Amino acid sequence: MSDKLIIFDTTLRDGEQSPGASMTKDAKVRIARQLERLKVDVIEAGFAASSNGDFDAIQLIANTVKDSTICSLARANDRDISRAADALKGANRARIHTFIATSALHMEKKLRMTPDQVLEQARQSVRYARNLVGDIEFSPEDGYRSDNDFLCRVLEAVIAEGATTINVPDTVGYAIPELYGNFIKTLRERIPNSDKAIWSVHCHNDLGMAVANSLAGVKLGGARQIECTINGLGERAGNCSLEEVVMAIKTRKDYFDLTMNIDAKHILAASRMVSQITGFVVQPNKAVVGANAFAHASGIHQDGVLKARDTYEIMRAEDVGWTNNKIVLGKLSGRNAFKQRLQELGIQLESEAEVNTAFAKFKELADRKSEIFDEDILALVIDESASHDQDAFGFVSMSQRSETGERPYANIVFTAGGKEVRGESNGNGPVDASLKAIETHVNSGAEMVLYSVNAISGSTESQGEVTVRLQSNGRVVNGVGADPDIVVASAKAYLNALSKLQSKSERVMAQG
Repeated sequence: MSDKLIIFDTTLRDGEQSPGASMTKDAKVRIARQLERLKVDVIEAGFAASSNGDFDAIQLIANTVKDSTICSLARANDRDISRAADALKGANRARIHTFIATSALHMEKKLRMTPDQVLEQARQSVRYARNLVGDIEFSPEDGYRSDNDFLCRVLEAVIAEGATTINVPDTVGYAIPELYGNFIKTLRERIPNSDKAIWSVHCHNDLGMAVANSLAGVKLGGARQIECTINGLGERAGNCSLEEVVMAIKTRKDYFDLTMNIDAKHILAASRMVSQITGFVVQPNKAVVGANAFAHASGIHQDGVLKARDTYEIMRAEDVGWTNNKIVLGKLSGRNAFKQRLQELGIQLESEAEVNTAFAKFKELADRKSEIFDEDILALVIDESASHDQDAFGFVSMSQRSETGERPYANIVFTAGGKEVRGESNGNGPVDASLKAIETHVNSGAEMVLYSVNAISGSTESQGEVTVRLQSNGRVVNGVGADPDIVVASAKAYLNALSKLQSKSERVMAQG
């Protein structure tokens, strides 16, 4: 058995299925480039048949990213598979990932198909895909809750048709590590041609065991691919966390004895980028990438770390990208230094005009705060990208008044469909007044289900990053805004969310 572990990142597909986590095409490309820097083996760039927007994003990523295999999800039908193949034409290495449910519950209630019909459709879909692309992955959706005998029949058949990777998902996060590991082992032992494919694990985190289950699938089951997402992003409780499985295997090489391509020093940058693009804040005590992951508050711990780091640290913070690296620029600082930092952060703007616009905003920010951190630059570029759509709402300016004993008031100027409009309102606080001022013109009727404020960096000079989650007519979207003024950041986030609500793009939610 090979000692090489393949890291398959599905942040742009399964991760994007988190309510409100949908990304623009440009945002997807930025994340894909960062995943390439991280040396992820396979990037699942999306679900080509779900929307024209997803098709375009996959196509652009396939033409842009050259060092990773680019994958598109497809249901087990000719239309989806053909659409995936078309989107992947520009890729150096392309993979089609096709799936169909195999559990009795899903076949009866969702597909309304007999087991024999599912078996035949699985076989035909892999055969069709194999004629379009050489690298085919097959997933039996809800595989862990499927009947073993039937699952073995399906997987043996799709391997015979040319599937090169077999992924066995714990779609609903029901598995227990030892049981899941032995489940994968049993399948591999029972299926005669199991050695003709690479085995993969895809675990959800509903019981908080996605990472443990994935590692058990590798160690006990013999899987050699793990499907995961940055920050564990994903619907419900999320997916297996890339940073956690990678660092577990690196830190406990004595136990796993596996090699990976991953360049771990780019993990933190990827985590921050995904967090700021999606608006899903990383909790401070999150393993590896949380703000407290390498902090020591206990006096005993601090004393031990000062004397010898390995007394309480099992991995080095700098190995995953934690540094004190900051760029301190002001009015006299150069454009080239700023452009170089963008490249180091994995941000490649499409034109010199965009670089000039970003640099102007950077200079403006440098006038307002003395130190500019990497997080500030990421937030600045992400904030700028939200205004590209001509139909989007964009922040222009605002004034607001808040005094003790007086009802707060806000007057805000913003763009709607490329034209400047003005709104004003009172509110219970300056943020409430600002958002109500926007609504005097927009009248969205959306329900706010989340309002979150996060400091981008330390000190009272930090930019505030605000996430707003809105729900309307069954759609849930996240808006993100950043500014040293938290009221302005709130208005930007709200306008960003409204822009997403106005978008006509629709997705077909698939889960594997």
